[in-house]
Amino acid sequence: MKPVVDLRTYTIALRRIPEFLEIFDRLAMPVQLRHLNPPIGFYVSDLGPLNQVVHLWEYDSLADMERRCEARNADPDWPAYLKASGSLIVAQENRIVRRALLPSVTGREG
Repeated sequence: MKPVVDLRTYTIALRRIPEFLEIFDRLAMPVQLRHLNPPIGFYVSDLGPLNQVVHLWEYDSLADMERRCEARNADPDWPAYLKASGSLIVAQENRIVRRALLPSVTGREG
């Protein structure tokens, strides 16, 4: 796993998660995969705050993340996703987290 992770939580309009996931997979994911590494994970909330989609993306550094995101944002196909998803996303929270090196888990995946 890379040392920097962008943890994104999107709150989606009530009963519209299936629509959001279809749009994301069809319009955003191809662009994301051209410019970012594949996501570490992609999840929907089941307990706790509902109507949320959580996805994680890993990077070598903040500079690597900024460079890749700038390339994604400049991609001519990116605006189609932004337009199609705009009315579905109620709130968005992005966190940058860094790997904590613990001797008990170093070298283990998962």
